[in-house]
Amino acid sequence: MPIKTSIVSATQDGAIALAVEKLLLGEVIGLPTETVYGLAADAQSETAVEKIYKTKGRPSYNPLICHVSGPEMAARYVEVSVTAKKLMDIFWPGPLTIVCARKPKSKIAHAVSANLNTLAVRCPANTTTRAIIAALDRPIAAPSANLSGKLSPTTAESVYKSLSGKIPLVIDDGQTSVGIESTIVAVGGDKITLLRPGSVSAEEICDAVTLPVHDRDTSIITAPGQISSHYAPNARILLNCDQPNGHVMIGFAGTEGDKDLNLSPEGDLTEAAHNLFEFLRLADARTNDVIAIAPIPNTGVGIAINDRLKRAAAPRTNDNQEITND
Repeated sequence: MPIKTSIVSATQDGAIALAVEKLLLGEVIGLPTETVYGLAADAQSETAVEKIYKTKGRPSYNPLICHVSGPEMAARYVEVSVTAKKLMDIFWPGPLTIVCARKPKSKIAHAVSANLNTLAVRCPANTTTRAIIAALDRPIAAPSANLSGKLSPTTAESVYKSLSGKIPLVIDDGQTSVGIESTIVAVGGDKITLLRPGSVSAEEICDAVTLPVHDRDTSIITAPGQISSHYAPNARILLNCDQPNGHVMIGFAGTEGDKDLNLSPEGDLTEAAHNLFEFLRLADARTNDVIAIAPIPNTGVGIAINDRLKRAAAPRTNDNQEITND
């Protein structure tokens, strides 16, 4: 039977208490972060975490991210090396997820880490969600608040359209500021491995801790957002197009898009990342056929944008094949 889904403003009195109440009851709810909206559950409840998988239609072999209130909470559940602590101090709160060794007696539900001996942790920059985590006094597991394989939501309205009738509550804190999912790195000792690109670039990480950032082994899944087909609109995607050739087109810089669909007329990659999923959603509403995408420079956050677009354009053997994002 469908659940009544309510959207509650983050500024409304009692919004934080209401979210905590739902989480303590084992519900999954939509919460804002600076990256995309997340589908949140109490990370210590196996039953609640399993609801995330069921609600998204998401395969259970993909680990989730634990969102924490800060480094001190993270240290309760993972082994924080000197390098991991440096990354937390420099980039938290913010869009960097760090995969560390899971503490043997951690109370985090095993479904969160897909039975791996590691755990992905992140401290979101959104103050409302950090306040909810602090009031709950334990992490929340939160992939993106959408059906698996589909476009990540950057507004509460998009969460509602995707999951209305499946979850009881969405906390609305406006459009997300970053617009794409977090960067994910694995830290083992002083070795840093990039598992998923995001708005925090490998170069920034390298400069911050004066250590190289290695590429991952692409043959295994160790973090969210690593399956080849993901972040997909209903329409097919054509990449690196200079002209629309009769298709709806999303432009960038000097390449014009369809009507108002230019990720950044000035060629600002940060602006382009912020607009990416919302513009894909708008373009998808204009066509049942093909969305053409202008070339995006493969540098800085452009690497993350191209990663998302490549997965959106990948062949889709099964619409429910793909998994989580943030």
